[in-house]
Amino acid sequence: MLRVSGPQDAWWEVLPEQARQLPVELAEIDAYLDDERFIAPWRAVFAERLGRPSVPVETLLRLLYLKHRYQLGYETLCREVADSLSWRRFCRIPLASPVPHPTTLVKLVRRSGPQIIEQLNAALLGKLVEEKLLRCRKLRIDTTVIEADIDHPTDADLLEHGVRKLGRLVHRIKAVGAAGRTPFRDRSRSAGRRLKQISRTLRRRTGRALGEIDRLTGEVAAIARATLRDVACVERNARRALRGRPSGRLAHLVGELAGTVTGTRRLLEQTALRLAGIRTIPDRLVSLADPDARPIRKGKPQHPTQFGYTALVAEDENGFVVDHQVNRGNPADAPQLVPSVERVTALTGRVPATVVADRGFGTAGNDRALAELGVRRIGLQRTGTPGKARREYERSRPFRRMRNWRVGIEARISHLKRTFGFRRTRLRRLAGAQTWTGLGIFAYNLHRMTVLSR
Repeated sequence: MLRVSGPQDAWWEVLPEQARQLPVELAEIDAYLDDERFIAPWRAVFAERLGRPSVPVETLLRLLYLKHRYQLGYETLCREVADSLSWRRFCRIPLASPVPHPTTLVKLVRRSGPQIIEQLNAALLGKLVEEKLLRCRKLRIDTTVIEADIDHPTDADLLEHGVRKLGRLVHRIKAVGAAGRTPFRDRSRSAGRRLKQISRTLRRRTGRALGEIDRLTGEVAAIARATLRDVACVERNARRALRGRPSGRLAHLVGELAGTVTGTRRLLEQTALRLAGIRTIPDRLVSLADPDARPIRKGKPQHPTQFGYTALVAEDENGFVVDHQVNRGNPADAPQLVPSVERVTALTGRVPATVVADRGFGTAGNDRALAELGVRRIGLQRTGTPGKARREYERSRPFRRMRNWRVGIEARISHLKRTFGFRRTRLRRLAGAQTWTGLGIFAYNLHRMTVLSR
């Protein structure tokens, strides 16, 4: 059941004036979030009258701000709020009331999904436009990688993970009373021994070691294939026991088992290609825990290959992030430019006078499309050797000033990674990455608003 606000606490008036005052930043954000437009998106998540009372929305919003502003885990967040008078008052939690449990916050964030967070960001940007803090006369755009919360993947490691996960799921299915007589051999220890042998072999760093690693990887693949044969019988018999029970714990376990079987088969196909000498595999699966994560190469010497998602970030002249998109894999930059400018135009009601981006966005088609939208100054660098006219334009003083201003987006992305969680998403799947990124942008724009309004 939806609760917009919690009970009023008269005990705050007993405290001295200094203990009741909020820090300047939190006081401004507290007043800024007192707007119905930040409550409206949550009305679709909760029923108006049915169910247990939810955490008050005003409390939830402020807790999520503190979490992403200071990069806290849920347990640390709840502990710090319970221990701080100013944070407790900011979150509007009475002195005699407990702080919401960390698992409650986790469930609420997962339940909201990226759509609700997108609506929150749209509401915040709309309020900034109304108060003329956000004008967006200039726009700079770039893309970055948001890493998934996974280890560096290898074929043998992924297959061993698949074997272990299949074994755990089969044991859980048998524990709830399904497929009890179906024989199944858990080969997790056999796969784990091969993985340890690979780890010891890697230390030798010789040509013979590489051949031995391929042999051990093939053995892990054989173990995975044998496990899949046993799992097929368990899954078939578990589905028979599922008849008449379309929901519940058993249905959830059978669905998870089917998804893990599909992922493990795909890993076997990838491993076979790699052992055959094919190193480049399109749309490669790099995690069973986060199947939407993909390998991404951005040409960075310190990080040649990253695993996660690609995010587009658009920033205006005042430092607000006015548009962002999180995508699976590594789509081309150029096709994303014009849609981003169109979204910013729809938000602010005006076309940015200046749009700048790096060489990945620089095409003649993008120049023409931006000119048709009404952009007066276009600072898109081009790849390859420019012609005489283009070379003279890129050497002109206005273009060089736009190019120098564009570099600032790199610093903004670095700031988002260091302070607002852009370095790594802690939520899995594409929807989780979009939710995590959206909450980070929401906290950043709120913090930026307090900086500019001083």
